[in-house]
Amino acid sequence: MKKIIILMVLAFAAFTISCNSKTDGTQMKTVMAVHDEVMPEMGKMGKLVGELSSKEDSTAVGLKYKEARMDLQEAHKSMMTWMQNFGTRFTSDEILNGAELSDEKQVWLNEEQVKIEDLREQINGSIKTAEELLKK
Repeated sequence: MKKIIILMVLAFAAFTISCNSKTDGTQMKTVMAVHDEVMPEMGKMGKLVGELSSKEDSTAVGLKYKEARMDLQEAHKSMMTWMQNFGTRFTSDEILNGAELSDEKQVWLNEEQVKIEDLREQINGSIKTAEELLKK
């Protein structure tokens, strides 16, 4: 009976470890998919910044253009900072090939997933605000 229990515990441990390894690769792919989704928006953001800048002045409406421009620029800066920090935390093998992560790096990946999802909201929100403002 003890042998069966020990075998079951070992089988469960092996299953858990293998699932965690697969989760690392999948979670990394998820993080990178969000990055890949918002990265093409950087060009659009630059174009919108130019359009908003040309409409800025000291009126109430002009100040709204300035605020929208500043939001876009902050989102762009946040993306650049995120990419730089992400690149210093993970190796290319971990990012591109789903190499197994240490426990510490798994914690970092959890943090980075939250950051990139928040960043996606910041980027998409600033673009939406700018586009709506420019339609008026």
